[in-house]
Amino acid sequence: MVACATGEDLGRIFWRESFRSKSRDYIENQLRLAGWQVTRQAFTDDTPRGKVGFVNLIARFPGQGRAAPSFLLCSHYDTKTFDTIRFVGANDGGSSTGLLVELARVLGQHPNLAARVELVFFDGEEAYENFSETDGLYGSRFFSRQLGGTGAKQFRGGILFDMVGDRSLDITLPTDSPAEMARDIFAAAEALKLRSYFTYLDRGMTDDHTPLNAIGIPTIDVIDFDFPWWHTADDTIDKISAQSLQIVGSVALYYLSEFALK
Repeated sequence: MVACATGEDLGRIFWRESFRSKSRDYIENQLRLAGWQVTRQAFTDDTPRGKVGFVNLIARFPGQGRAAPSFLLCSHYDTKTFDTIRFVGANDGGSSTGLLVELARVLGQHPNLAARVELVFFDGEEAYENFSETDGLYGSRFFSRQLGGTGAKQFRGGILFDMVGDRSLDITLPTDSPAEMARDIFAAAEALKLRSYFTYLDRGMTDDHTPLNAIGIPTIDVIDFDFPWWHTADDTIDKISAQSLQIVGSVALYYLSEFALK
């Protein structure tokens, strides 16, 4: 039996796809304005709701005679799909994407540093039902498969940003974070007198860093998982703090220049 979508269903699907498309266009435009070259990595994957198309955005800073990028900065730009609420995802998806766009602008003013970084905006981080080996992390799993073990050797590490805009900022690094990276992130925060905003989560975390670590790229999840409005209709812009984004961005830039790429 063939199931037919109602007009309301189609409207929701159209709105989601239109929003994602506009988000991609905006991100790509901002990256190009900052001097980055952007590639769209399009693919289709099986989901609990059938085959779905996804698009990762990959950005590199151009320059002749420069070595290939050796460090990844990542975020997911999709938001959770709900049938019962209008989910904005200002923090879960929005904050880390906005931060990564701003980091692209700042790094673009330092071409030699920017050229050593690859930016990746993952699509399809959110699961349609529950996170599993076949639901969720669609973009990062595809990106990692395309790199493979050989391509992974190019990168010495990576940072994934997720949910970093909470007004009550408490970055909680998962306990399964690469130990040296966690230590250096804490040291960077300490050097900037921002250590009080960074601590450990009480457990590991499944997120877009998981497939990257699986192929041998040490990647840390910089996330504030203590967010009361996670996956609710109240994850809205009034919950976001520019100061929190400034804190995370400052620590990330210090970590890049003084530890990861020094």
